[in-house]
Amino acid sequence: MSRSDVPAESVTRVELPTALVDDVERRLQYTDFEDASAYVEFVVEEVLASVSDGEDANYDAVDREEVESRLESLGYME
Repeated sequence: MSRSDVPAESVTRVELPTALVDDVERRLQYTDFEDASAYVEFVVEEVLASVSDGEDANYDAVDREEVESRLESLGYME
């Protein structure tokens, strides 16, 4: 479900470090996303999907380094 499909009252705000938001905003020019919120929403959905694909019962088995590597490849960690 994309943000446009979610009623406004269903949205929750999340605080992020300013440096992280600045990095996202710099990357926007290389994407088709309208704003930083849409970009972050996509990345979070992708990460959650990648860790839950057939592994819901084994979530604890997900390797922290794998998640960190994915976030790095998406530009969220250095």
